[in-house]
Amino acid sequence: MAGSANLPGLVDPRGLRFAATLTAIVLAVVLLTSNGFVLAAQGVVFAIGAFAGLRRAPYGVFFRYTLAKRLGPPAEREPEAPPRFAQAVGLGFAAIGVVGFALGLGWLGLVATAFAFIAAFLNAAFGLCLGCELYLLSRRVLTTRKGVPA
Repeated sequence: MAGSANLPGLVDPRGLRFAATLTAIVLAVVLLTSNGFVLAAQGVVFAIGAFAGLRRAPYGVFFRYTLAKRLGPPAEREPEAPPRFAQAVGLGFAAIGVVGFALGLGWLGLVATAFAFIAAFLNAAFGLCLGCELYLLSRRVLTTRKGVPA
């Protein structure tokens, strides 16, 4: 996201909310049209964010080169790992949805898309990243299972 090139591993939270807003819009289009191709395109965006990093994700690139320059530097930055995990979770839901649409199971495509939409909307509107919270919870659980207090 904005300026994260000079601070590796940290991202601009404003860019995350912007990306969540665009994601929610795309997923709303899928819910309204049942278009598996649009969902597949969003899945590619999720995959790039999850595997190549948020700085390379299309919505992050757009934010960095347009809005971030106008907004100036962020007051704070966040670690990249939780939202990258959230992108992987989104990719999972998108994959299930695409398979559902491809197999003629529109209900499966719509349910998977609806779950992803709810998560994106909560992040866009309230800054609540469900995938990030899942990441943090899993880190706590895994840390305490190894016998090391969280």
